Amino acid sequence: MTSSAAASGLERLGDAFSLTAPSKRRRMLVVVNPYATTVSDRLKGLVVHALNGRYEVDAVDTQRRDHATDLCLEAAHEGYDVVVAFGGDGTLNEVANGLAGSDTPLTCLPGGATNVLCRMLGIPNDIVDATEHLLRIADRWQPRRLDLAKVNDRHFTFSAGLGLDAAVVERVDARPRLKARWREWYFAYAGASTFLRRYVVNPPRLRVRAGGEEVDGVTAIVQNGDPFSFFGPRPLHVCDGGELDDGGLGAVLLRRASPVDMPTVLARLFGPAKLKVTGHRRVSSWAGLEGLEISSIDDRPVHLQVDGDHIGEVTEARFSITPGGLRVVA
Repeated sequence: MTSSAAASGLERLGDAFSLTAPSKRRRMLVVVNPYATTVSDRLKGLVVHALNGRYEVDAVDTQRRDHATDLCLEAAHEGYDVVVAFGGDGTLNEVANGLAGSDTPLTCLPGGATNVLCRMLGIPNDIVDATEHLLRIADRWQPRRLDLAKVNDRHFTFSAGLGLDAAVVERVDARPRLKARWREWYFAYAGASTFLRRYVVNPPRLRVRAGGEEVDGVTAIVQNGDPFSFFGPRPLHVCDGGELDDGGLGAVLLRRASPVDMPTVLARLFGPAKLKVTGHRRVSSWAGLEGLEISSIDDRPVHLQVDGDHIGEVTEARFSITPGGLRVVA
C-alpha cells in the first residue's frame, strides 16, 4: 500500500470510529520506534487519530535501545489498559520485556520489515487493516496469556538464535537503509555472504545440553512459537511444534555447515512443507523443552539474537520458559 493510500485509509477510520466513540475509553499507550522500517511522523499521527475513536491514546517515541522496556515498566505501574508496540520485532521484544509478568496486555501494529509476532497474533500486516483490527477488538475485549521465553536475562516472544542466523541479523541491522529497501532479499544476500565468509572454514563451535543429551554443532535456533520468520508472505518453519501457549520450547542445532549441506538445509526451509528442516541428517532437534543450555566449545564469543534483534555476543546462553508470562490482546 502506498503512503497516500495508507493516509487516506487511516483518515477514513478516524472519522468513522469517532462518530461512535464510547463515553468511557480504555487508556492506551502507543510506544513508537520512529526509526522502524515503515514508520513516519505523519503515519504515527494518523494512527493515533484513528485509535482515539475507541481509546484514550498517549503516544511516545523511543529514543535509545531498551527505552521501550523502561516506558512499559512505567505504563504497567501507572495502570494503562493496553500498550501498543508500533515498530518492528525488536520494539515488540522491548515492550514484552517491560510488561513481563504484569496484568497490562500487549498488542502491536506492524512497522518493521517482517513483523513476525504481529502476524502470529493474527494482526494484519497492512497498517490500515491492523489499525482497524485494534479498533474493533475494543468492542470484544478478550486478553489472554502467552508463554514468555528467556535467554540469560532477556525475555523473547518467538525465537532466539546463536551462530549463523544471529550473525546475519547483526550484519543486516548494521545497514538499515538496505534493510528497509530490499527487506527479505537483503537478509538472503547477507545470509549467503556471512556463511561463505565465516562458516566455511573454522566456524564457531557450540554445545547444546537439552533433553538429557549433549550435542555439538555450529548454529542453533530456539523457538517459543512457530513460525521462525517470514520470507515475504511465506512462513518459515524451523522447529517442530511450538505454539505460543504450549508451555515448551523447541530447538534445532545444525551440527555441520558445509557448502554441501547448506543448500539441502535451505531446500527444506523454503521447499514443500513435508520436507522439514528437522528431518535433515545434519540437524538435531528437540521439542517441549522447559529449558536448555548452549555454550561455546572453544570460548569464542558467539552472536546472539532475540526476536530478530542482535543483542551482542556470548559464550553461554541459558534458556527457560515462563508459561503465561505475557498478557496480550489481539
